[in-house]
Amino acid sequence: MSEPAPSQQAETGCCPRFDPGPWQETEVTFEDKLFIKDRVRSFLHIPLNFGKVMKRNTERIEAAGAKPESTLILVDENSLWGADVLIAVSKEVAAAENVRLSGRFMTKVFEGPFKEIRTWMAQMTSYVAGKGKVIENLLFYYTTCPRCAKVYGKNYVVLFAQI
Repeated sequence: MSEPAPSQQAETGCCPRFDPGPWQETEVTFEDKLFIKDRVRSFLHIPLNFGKVMKRNTERIEAAGAKPESTLILVDENSLWGADVLIAVSKEVAAAENVRLSGRFMTKVFEGPFKEIRTWMAQMTSYVAGKGKVIENLLFYYTTCPRCAKVYGKNYVVLFAQI
């Protein structure tokens, strides 16, 4: 299956409302999917400058005319002190680090406060193992910013398990 498209209605003027259905317990394949990559500073996995990084990259994407049809931002929580952020784009962005991602991913949607991440990771590991697969890498799709999650009343996070 190719990737589902997130909903694009954004009554907050910020993040679009997220429809978890297409992302729940499915498999997504990327073949050279284009992203720009940046780094967020963190303290014990708590992002310190996520908003600033997103603003900088939104400006780069808009200046390059590289806004994709749907928003997809994947986060690789690869350190207690920082995370790599991959933002899908429609074409290369000269002022950014362009990367391509290929692979098969199993997805599962979770909802609730971020403090549940460890529980979600354990559930994702069990889900993938139950399908006879092994996780090579785990990426997080934080579907809305905290302000929009509060407005919508739901904080959805999609885990992408590369298999």
